[in-house]
Amino acid sequence: MSLPRRQFLHLAAGVVALPAVSRFARAQTYPMQPVRLIVGFAAGGFTDLAARLMGQWLSERLGQPFVIENRTGAGGIIAAEVVVRAPADGYTLLSVGVPNTINATLYNKLNFNFMRDIAPVAGVARAPYVMAVNPSFPAKTVQEFIAYAKANPGRVGMASGGVGSGNHLAGELFKMTAGVNMIHVPYRGEAPALADMLGGQVQVIFGTVPATIEYIRSGRLRPLAVTTATRSQALPDIPTIGDFVPGYESMTWQGVGVPARTATETIEKVNKEINAGLADPKLKARLADLGAEVFPSSPAEFAKFIRDETEKWGKVIRAADIKLE
Repeated sequence: MSLPRRQFLHLAAGVVALPAVSRFARAQTYPMQPVRLIVGFAAGGFTDLAARLMGQWLSERLGQPFVIENRTGAGGIIAAEVVVRAPADGYTLLSVGVPNTINATLYNKLNFNFMRDIAPVAGVARAPYVMAVNPSFPAKTVQEFIAYAKANPGRVGMASGGVGSGNHLAGELFKMTAGVNMIHVPYRGEAPALADMLGGQVQVIFGTVPATIEYIRSGRLRPLAVTTATRSQALPDIPTIGDFVPGYESMTWQGVGVPARTATETIEKVNKEINAGLADPKLKARLADLGAEVFPSSPAEFAKFIRDETEKWGKVIRAADIKLE
């Protein structure tokens, strides 16, 4: 039996509308269960602390726990693989950061393509590195440091948290733009690198603000400059490297990503709630305590930022011929 034309058109329109209604309902009800936020680094560092602050905010706003899981290893690769393989339902998020953009070039073979397999959701926080020296080092300014390094090529030891780490690449970019020759001294993390900095075994580090600020305040490290284009609110009296080396800029940052097939509506909802958190004065102040500032963005803006960072660090890795040992 055939349906009258008007009734048929009414039913057909209802069928067409069903997917849109279903997507809208998902976005309205998400999240209906606890959400995992996977962090690729140990508890206590900048990436972990920024993720925990945002996880707490999202838990309070959305009424479900956002549980931090630290899946350490291989410079964030293990954590990224966990999220790439997870269901694209919005219940497994990735704490995204500088290492993800570095690893895309540093590793010849990965089991995933970060740009293809992870969908950017939102930026959360960003902070400069601090170019700091042991107080016994003769240079008190960036200009004096460059002059000393050029007069003593290969005799300045540059500490980092490991080959391909963010502070390693920040130092390599400085070497390229300032035209100096320093010896890279990698450690198994930023903490042991700072220990040898304090002991005078190495001369310079491009350290994260959270890890270095107390040593700077106590006079155990001498800051020469911050690495961002503008001065840091946490260290307002310290100039930028770009004041002396035009075009230099680097930073550490943290944001959130999801499996690439996650519904747009879910991505937009998480983005909206993250940006609401970044506008909250209390959360801003807590990030400022880490030496960081808020990093609000749309998913598209965050995606472009990640593409630009991947291209930038890829060029540095190739030019410096950085390889994993």
